[in-house]
Amino acid sequence: MTQRKIILIGSFLSAVLKHRSVCEDLAEQLTARGWSVAAASRRAAPLGRLVDITKVVFAEGRSARVAQVDLFSGRAFLWAEYAALLLRLFGVPYVLTAHGGGLPDYVKRWPGRARRLLANAAAVTAPSGFLHRELRPLRADIRLIPNGMDLESYRFRVRAPASPTLIWVRSFHQIYNPAMAVDVVERLLPDFPGLRLTMVGPDRGDGTLAAMRELIRARGLDSAIEIVPGVERARIPALLDAADIFINTTNVDNTPVSVMEALASGLCVVSTDAGGLPDLLSDGVDALLCPRGDAAAMASRVESILRSPELAERLSNAARQTALASGWDDVMKRWDALFEEVRPA
Repeated sequence: MTQRKIILIGSFLSAVLKHRSVCEDLAEQLTARGWSVAAASRRAAPLGRLVDITKVVFAEGRSARVAQVDLFSGRAFLWAEYAALLLRLFGVPYVLTAHGGGLPDYVKRWPGRARRLLANAAAVTAPSGFLHRELRPLRADIRLIPNGMDLESYRFRVRAPASPTLIWVRSFHQIYNPAMAVDVVERLLPDFPGLRLTMVGPDRGDGTLAAMRELIRARGLDSAIEIVPGVERARIPALLDAADIFINTTNVDNTPVSVMEALASGLCVVSTDAGGLPDLLSDGVDALLCPRGDAAAMASRVESILRSPELAERLSNAARQTALASGWDDVMKRWDALFEEVRPA
């Protein structure tokens, strides 16, 4: 009889990056539900990651019931292809889970590879309507399973009225466009001199964090903007609770965990309309959206929240309702049902 053992292939790098991934949360939830979980990889270097994936599949492939493989664009796509090849050699059925706002463009560049990879999977899941829609031309039966979250970790309070306390939570990398947040603050300060922005996130090593520090200093905004890099995941709920407005300045996105955390906390969310964000957020209902790169538009939407307690209250309550659909209890029911359907060849 096949054991309830599962292999998870993804990025288990929270100890290194100070940023916990969705697959690490999934591993924890599966373990709590009686699954034996074998995970890879905890190595950041390419060679180490290759060796780690190989070791795990060779050690656990003969006894694993199923595998789940995260699928991102770029180099991470190669890891998924390699893991899928090993799993097929051992006869382990695998579920591919699409992630990242850059994946649709990547599969358009490599449609043949993407189609083969998806076709050989026992099932394919997507955490957002955006990825579900974008990948369906390659495989019609993609399942929609949102990223899960522990709602109890986030204190919900209604922001009415909203104070000029803003927060930005992402990695410091150019694709998340943190400089736009500085522009937003600079535009708002003349009318709201007490406005403060906290920018939270790990350094992705592309020079963006150092450039942000210099930009803030050059603009004379040191007293209005605080950078808090490398924060442990456990501190995020408290930082969100201390703010009233969440700004998301990204140029590329899908279903960001940080936005879901802000929704769960009841913050008033103002975001760009990049990637899958219009699928996640309903403009004027649970968030306010603006065009990518348009700092003036984002500042205007933040101002509308600060000047209208009624709007702030409506957005705050609706944000929590949106987050409720991603509670782990409901999400794990979908995963359990899918893993029960998948059978070894």
